[in-house]
Amino acid sequence: MKFEVLSCDGGARRSVLALDRGQVDTPLFMPVGTRGAVKTVTPGEVVASGAQIILGNTFHLMLRPGVQVVAQHGTLHKFMGWDGPILTDSGGFQVWSLAERRRINEEGVTFQSPFDGSTVFLGPEESMQVQQGLGSDIAMTFDECTDYPATYEDAKRSMDLSMRWATRCRDAHAGGKQLLFGIAQGSIFPELRSSSLESLISLGFDGYALGGLSVGEPKTKMYEILDDCAPLMPADAPRYLMGVGKPEDLLRGVAAGIDMFDCVLPTRNARNGWLYTWDGVLKVKNARHRQDTRPIDGTCGCPCCSTYSRSYLRHLFVNNEGLGQRLCTVHNLWFFGQLMQEIRLAIEEKRFDNFHREFLLRYLELRQYVA
Repeated sequence: MKFEVLSCDGGARRSVLALDRGQVDTPLFMPVGTRGAVKTVTPGEVVASGAQIILGNTFHLMLRPGVQVVAQHGTLHKFMGWDGPILTDSGGFQVWSLAERRRINEEGVTFQSPFDGSTVFLGPEESMQVQQGLGSDIAMTFDECTDYPATYEDAKRSMDLSMRWATRCRDAHAGGKQLLFGIAQGSIFPELRSSSLESLISLGFDGYALGGLSVGEPKTKMYEILDDCAPLMPADAPRYLMGVGKPEDLLRGVAAGIDMFDCVLPTRNARNGWLYTWDGVLKVKNARHRQDTRPIDGTCGCPCCSTYSRSYLRHLFVNNEGLGQRLCTVHNLWFFGQLMQEIRLAIEEKRFDNFHREFLLRYLELRQYVA
């Protein structure tokens, strides 16, 4: 890995991360390919949107199709036809989301498969083994995503467990070809977040992530944690905010010094007819678009906006035509790709603060976030 910060504008950083499968420019947004696919679209369409790296889901791929099936193709990249870098999460968030199906102890997590009800165990060593078997470029440490709300004592217990698991992940990953990122936990308590980052830095990882945010806490609390934690993360390593994807949150994260983001929102919202534009979110299924011949966004050059009208897209959704979901996913991916490109350019030209403010003023539904 080579990570180089090219320019800064306030806290915002414009960097490059060079990996074996190619260079990625930051700040970046990773589309989520949960089960080895970014839902409804091809790898070529993801590349065309400007995405240089995607995220794969360790938990789901471990259960289906299984590491053995992926290994028969060589790597997850070959299995899904994606030539660029892949980051795999550790499975910790998915285990957290299955609260009624899992039991946590020092060794790891025992849970019931959501597919067939079978008993499955996943711990730090198993997570590292699965991620190495998938052949991803960046692996994440196995952690416990802390509930919100949580008491200080519960958050500390959870964070301490994640740090012990991080040590085991580092040891199990020793000699691996992937990069390994550590994940800081600690809920909304600054001193726990600081302690978590201090522990991770002492262990030594290739990059550092903030996990356990955007899980129900007030937006102001998430922003406070960003402001407190970003300066504590090593300046010479990538900084990753996990599971955060609303445009206003991406900009706020970049302002704090974050380099990497991922979220299912662009693709999930597209499948429900919620489309991102520079003027806010457009809900194309609304009846007012029945005879609207305009594209989703007249300034967007994506294949959807270049060819199809709002009226046609609404028609596809009303008639349950899968093409509607696909076209809208293409558009949302292009929007996020363009947004990140404009953010990088604004940092290079030392005008990020103005870009940030002007974006929020235009993004109609979000005027309340403008200072």
